[in-house]
Amino acid sequence: MQHSRSAGSAGSGKPARVAPPAKTAQVIEELRPGQSIELLKELHILTREGKLNQDTRRKLKQVYHLYQFIAPLLEEVSPGGRPFTLADHGAGKSYLGFILYDLFFNVAHPGEKTGGHIYGIETRAELVDKSRALAQRLGFERMTFLNLSVQQATTSDKLPAQVDIVTALHACDTATDDAIAFGLHKQARHMVLVPCCQAEVASVLRKNKALSLSKNPLAELWRHPLHTREFGSQITNVLRCLQLEAHGYDVTVTELVGWEHSMKNELIVASRPQTAHPAKTRQAQARLQKVLAELNLGELTARFSSPA
Repeated sequence: MQHSRSAGSAGSGKPARVAPPAKTAQVIEELRPGQSIELLKELHILTREGKLNQDTRRKLKQVYHLYQFIAPLLEEVSPGGRPFTLADHGAGKSYLGFILYDLFFNVAHPGEKTGGHIYGIETRAELVDKSRALAQRLGFERMTFLNLSVQQATTSDKLPAQVDIVTALHACDTATDDAIAFGLHKQARHMVLVPCCQAEVASVLRKNKALSLSKNPLAELWRHPLHTREFGSQITNVLRCLQLEAHGYDVTVTELVGWEHSMKNELIVASRPQTAHPAKTRQAQARLQKVLAELNLGELTARFSSPA
């Protein structure tokens, strides 16, 4: 079901959309022409009066910036309108999924037969229910919301055997690792990850600190508690990148937005190339094992060496 890109009139039954700038002088410059005003109000990005405050402006900027990375991937996996699948883990209120849907289907490809389906996966049942109701109200028919953990989603028959794109925005601690394991199991073409708080590696560094200090002068990098936390967060993402490379993915790491907008700012984009490079994969596997051994993180080998 496709919606008109013009602003809906009273009683029309169509969600109001951002009018092209030439038709109004009051368009908020951050919004894209054609976006659903009703959606943005329901997500509390816009106030009931249609205003955008500073906090929601930051949130919207993050989602827009992430969309700039994801949109080319959506185009790549759906040549000629081929249906694609995208699974968003830790969806929460599904800001990302809803805005992706609106910008891709209703703004970038209005009226086209571009196929695709977005799955929002979230453990909080009340958020899943609200997202389902909102998708139905807006006519976003190619969205499904599932009340599942990432592990449950991996084997659930409610998702397809293969998923094209996996996203996880600010998935806390090991939830990012679970999303990676899901992507590997589903043979995802692309994974787009923005990790959040991560404590597991730091706890193992802390536990083995005395042994590390006696064997490795570089353990000074995480001797102090604050450095343990910071280094643990840094090395967690390094290990994730090596894990993805060890499974044949090309990995890019960049900033999501400026540090003034969010401290949880690291964006990991992993893409499986059309042609496999076994030698490169083996080298990444060897480097991963060496890093784990050097930092006395051997007990985490299973997590970072999960099979595809």
